[in-house]
Amino acid sequence: MDKVYDPKKVEKKWYEEWINNGYYKSSTSNDKPAFTIVIPPPNVTGSLHIGHALNNTLQDILIRYKRMKGFDALWVPGTDHAGIATQMMVERELEKEGTSREDLGRDAFLERVWQWKEESGGTITHQLRSLGALPNWDKERFTMDEGLSNAVRKVFVDLYDEGLIYKDKRLVNWDPKLCTAISDLEVEQRDVNGHMWHFKYPIENSKEFITVATTRPETMLGDTGVAVHPDDERYKHLVGKNVVLPLVGRKIPIVADEYSDPEKGTGAVKITPAHDFNDFEVGQRRNLEMINILDSTAHLNDNVPEVYRGLERYVARKKVIEDMEALGLLAEIEDTHHTVPYGDRSGVVIEPWLTDQWYVDAKKLAVEAIACVEDGRVKFIPKYWERTYFEWLRNIEPWCISRQLWWGHQIPAWYGPDGEYFVGITEEEALQSAKEHYGEEVELIQDPDVLDTWFSSGLWPFSTLGWPEPTAELKKYYPTSVLVTGFDIIFFWVARMIMQGLKFMEDVPFKDIYIHGLIRDEQGQKMSKTRGNVIDPLEVIDEYGADATRFSLTALATQGRDIKLSMPVIQGYRNFINKIWNASRFLFMNLEGYNSDIAYEKETLSTYDKWILTKLNRTIKEVQESIEAYEFDKAASSIYQFFWAEYCDWYLELVKPILYGDNEEDKQRTRSVLVRVLTTALGLLHPIAPFISEELYQRLKSFGVSVKGIDDEVAHSIVVSAFPEFNDDEIYTDEENEIEFMKEIVAAVRGLRAIVGLHPSERVKIALLPASESVSIQISHNKESIINLASLSALELLEGEKPERAMAQVISGVEVFLPVEGLIDIEKESQRINKELGKVTKDLEQTEKKLSNSTFLDRAPEDIIDKEKQKLEEFSTQKKKLEEVLFKLKQIS
Repeated sequence: MDKVYDPKKVEKKWYEEWINNGYYKSSTSNDKPAFTIVIPPPNVTGSLHIGHALNNTLQDILIRYKRMKGFDALWVPGTDHAGIATQMMVERELEKEGTSREDLGRDAFLERVWQWKEESGGTITHQLRSLGALPNWDKERFTMDEGLSNAVRKVFVDLYDEGLIYKDKRLVNWDPKLCTAISDLEVEQRDVNGHMWHFKYPIENSKEFITVATTRPETMLGDTGVAVHPDDERYKHLVGKNVVLPLVGRKIPIVADEYSDPEKGTGAVKITPAHDFNDFEVGQRRNLEMINILDSTAHLNDNVPEVYRGLERYVARKKVIEDMEALGLLAEIEDTHHTVPYGDRSGVVIEPWLTDQWYVDAKKLAVEAIACVEDGRVKFIPKYWERTYFEWLRNIEPWCISRQLWWGHQIPAWYGPDGEYFVGITEEEALQSAKEHYGEEVELIQDPDVLDTWFSSGLWPFSTLGWPEPTAELKKYYPTSVLVTGFDIIFFWVARMIMQGLKFMEDVPFKDIYIHGLIRDEQGQKMSKTRGNVIDPLEVIDEYGADATRFSLTALATQGRDIKLSMPVIQGYRNFINKIWNASRFLFMNLEGYNSDIAYEKETLSTYDKWILTKLNRTIKEVQESIEAYEFDKAASSIYQFFWAEYCDWYLELVKPILYGDNEEDKQRTRSVLVRVLTTALGLLHPIAPFISEELYQRLKSFGVSVKGIDDEVAHSIVVSAFPEFNDDEIYTDEENEIEFMKEIVAAVRGLRAIVGLHPSERVKIALLPASESVSIQISHNKESIINLASLSALELLEGEKPERAMAQVISGVEVFLPVEGLIDIEKESQRINKELGKVTKDLEQTEKKLSNSTFLDRAPEDIIDKEKQKLEEFSTQKKKLEEVLFKLKQIS
């Protein structure tokens, strides 16, 4: 065995082995209980980022764990067709070739997209393999597979037939560069410095003016009203009157509406219903005209005075300001800081735009979606995410599902010669409906728009299992068991899957929803390319291995908290993986003469053996309970603590004298316990760190070691081994307490050695004063181990009198003394400690002062304040320790 674990020699080999042996497969024909996860489908254009790595690691842990627990575990992989992202990517390729999608035409362009998808679209699923993710690759799905496309068309038609899908003219987020409506998730709100222009609008037949303010002056050309608060005394006399809209000459009413805030600005608000979401609501309430002044590319259209027609929006803005100033109607220009919506892909400012689109009546579908969470059919973990879910569903708006793109599910609606539309799963159905309507056969043209990608991904939990066909997969694996996802798509995806699942399957799509945190850098800042703090999981896997990457992410995945990830953290867990490797290497080097057919007998177990078996069983219980409760970090912590702090640091050290000794019976028993413990611990480790656990299990097999498989007497791979079971018969409380007491003594001695600055290899004499005879007997049992582990030259058991000039430490049941005569210069050491204490005290006072400064607390970023609080805690701890050391030195001086 190599001295250092090399993941490159292991990972590819075992992943191919798992695939070749079909360990990932599920089967509808067995009678095992089902456990199902559908992957949140990443964009087909995507590449594995650190968020994907976290999300898929957690899913893989659950699937591997449940498979080992005897479940028929199905993890459905797949990708989303990602309408805008994919179309943009292919369009960029065409641009390099000097052509465009318009030049190609729709059919040829779509052929080109499919070609791109076949050649480059599987990148992320291949990258998932490098992470060790083991879904059922035979069941891989794509949102535009023929079966899934059939499901999409059927859902559209069924919802349309029930009146739950309809066409309407409403405001949408319009991207003037991509010329399509986009979802809220695709809108990025940016904080910008800008201006607020205050315009005076003249009251009709009056010398009065009413002043309004706007950050988008060009939209005044589409104003159809001015709103004031009904209780605002300044304007009560004007309600019901008109203003004459400058530059246009249109008379528009002054209306009373609570949308206007008397405390904000002048208290009067210009209303442009066709270009502002809030204004649209006011316009509907007050029956105001809706005038669209922009075309699809954000140039002014024919609904404005001729002088502005055809102008790009920002050119028009400049001209409107100049013209208002020339008329003496520009009252003020105010600097302001406000948010502006940008398209996250196009990078241009989004316009609220009034246009005909297809909508889903989401409010009706939301009723049952709310109820299923209220009554516990669906559980959010952590529970507080329910509030976010309810808040959105209780205030839900009609869902705009049409997109002005070519790549996607084309809307199954066809238009007749007079614009009447006919909806059908196929064109033949639509033609038949048209014939019945017109009384003759007519030519139909399909709606050119495609559906929002969230429409098809909302069907993912059942469309991937074969719906609308009544498949065996659907019968066994729906509803799925758990959804693992991030909080950012609770609105856009989670809620829609629940609505669609309840509607078409008459059951929830999943029982549990585990919401994990966002991965941030070590300062708690969001990772971004501009900050230069992005951690690339593929680079991390290449350098440190998949297991170290997975363990790092799992160990930090605390419920309800974002993850602060850094390279030192990953390096630390790489060291842990290497520690497991070296501990196993030590065992393999000491297995000469080991006979796997001879198991240890309970009666022959030493105190050390019983202690480690107790710790092992407690760890089994902790890991199982933690994974079942989605407390992944606790599972990782239990495994880490057991392997490093108990198995490696203590048990291996305790049994080394036995392994190096001459008693063959003791050696055989110890080897058996070591093998049992390592084999079981690898089973616990496997869901989180699959590669090293497989490699070490296979090496154990070469010594004749085996564990029970989930289907066979012997597991050929750890993937299909039975998960370790808690055994109450192997809980030895007395022996556990005895060894824990011994560890306390060793820790106390090590602490005293550190205080006086002794080198770890320097052997010294200590004295122990037990509180009782039973304690004295326990110490005597473990005397040699204490001497070895604490690097002692001698250990004296006292019967009453305490030694002079000795450092002392009191622990439960015993006083520990380290005679310091000749070891240290007490006066010199006291001076050194005093000097160090002075520095720490000064640092502590400065930090306390900073944290009591209200200006600092108000202005400093949260991560900086957290750092200072952490420093305060560290300085306080250091000060306390140094004071304790000084006190001890004074006692013996």
